[in-house]
Amino acid sequence: MRTWDVLVIGGGPAGLAAAISAHENGGRTLLIEREARLGGILKQCIHDGFGLIRFGEKLSGPEYAGRFIERFRAAGIESMTLTFVTCIEKGEEGFLVTLVNRDGVETIGAKALILATGCRERTAKQVSIHGTRPAGVFTAGTAQHFTNLLGQLPGRQCVILGSGDIGLIMARRLTLEGARVLGVYEAKSTPSGLTRNIHQCLHDYNIPLHLSHTITRVFGQDRLSAVEISQVDEKMRPIPGTQEILSCDTLILSVGLIPENELAEKLGIRLDPDTKGPACNAQLMTSVDGVFSCGNALHVNDLVDYVSESGETAGRNAARYEGKARREIPVKASGALLYAVPQSLNLNADNRETVLYFRSREVLNGCRLTITADGREVFAKKYPFLRPPEMERLVIDFSAFGLTDASEIAIDIEVNDHA
Repeated sequence: MRTWDVLVIGGGPAGLAAAISAHENGGRTLLIEREARLGGILKQCIHDGFGLIRFGEKLSGPEYAGRFIERFRAAGIESMTLTFVTCIEKGEEGFLVTLVNRDGVETIGAKALILATGCRERTAKQVSIHGTRPAGVFTAGTAQHFTNLLGQLPGRQCVILGSGDIGLIMARRLTLEGARVLGVYEAKSTPSGLTRNIHQCLHDYNIPLHLSHTITRVFGQDRLSAVEISQVDEKMRPIPGTQEILSCDTLILSVGLIPENELAEKLGIRLDPDTKGPACNAQLMTSVDGVFSCGNALHVNDLVDYVSESGETAGRNAARYEGKARREIPVKASGALLYAVPQSLNLNADNRETVLYFRSREVLNGCRLTITADGREVFAKKYPFLRPPEMERLVIDFSAFGLTDASEIAIDIEVNDHA
């Protein structure tokens, strides 16, 4: 049986960064990818804006992925494409992983695993859209695949539900390809995408954005012919009597992403109900020893630069994994925070440069982030505003706070004024 020090599952930006990092830290590494090519979702993201933080320049998705693929190949790291993981078993000396590909079935061994499986899009049924099941209803990622990789226009008269970044980008992309985008409808009272995408993709092309509106029904037999649009209340429930019918031939859904964690669930890894990804410590190790998570499988990021960063953290720590006992204390996000990652600290590990990611639960103005240890404030930072679509990042030296096994870290936001 072939064995490796580190097995990376997923060949997108997180998996590539994790594999390179694990290799550079002395781990014999294998990367598994279910598609025919490495790069993940970036292969179809032909718009620019990637790499602003890491490379200081605006790259397209394929360009960003290409830089990591070049490093990956130059390092001579092994990979297997068109390969699926069907079973993972934890043994005394590591993991037994069953793979299926064109050569058949194979079981391999690994000392540590990195889950870099990305995320998937919510579908129409997951957001309670009723009606028939006609052609012409796409997730934004599927529409992007049709347009950018297959060269096929999904439709001519388009309605977009959800103001997530992919939906905004597709509003612009479809307009440039000759389709008419009738409007973008968002159930929340504030947009879900980055501010720059609101301006560059909607305002610059005179595409209307309708907040506090959702689609409640679709019509059509063979092909979508119309959608029913309703206003919603503050709890995002449709308001009776506000329905209107809008004729269209295409509905594109940009209604959120869910981390892909079926393998994590099979391993019994504890998931965070707020991130929908594994609960991890600062080394990005999950609740199962030797299993690490990174990228959008850990929590949905809005910038690929941070996806790569978490991949490098997971790869470095997976390569150095020795199976030592953990002394973990909780890191709890409360109040106006939607979530914070990591969710715990291992006192037996190096926590000097812990990267903390967090999101606010709603739009906030004039707020102050506080970190307390055992009830005493150890860190604070003021923010002029916070928005849920824009994830924030901090580097904290938790080793300086005198933490013990009985300690508890709490992260909160003091709010002076709501937007």
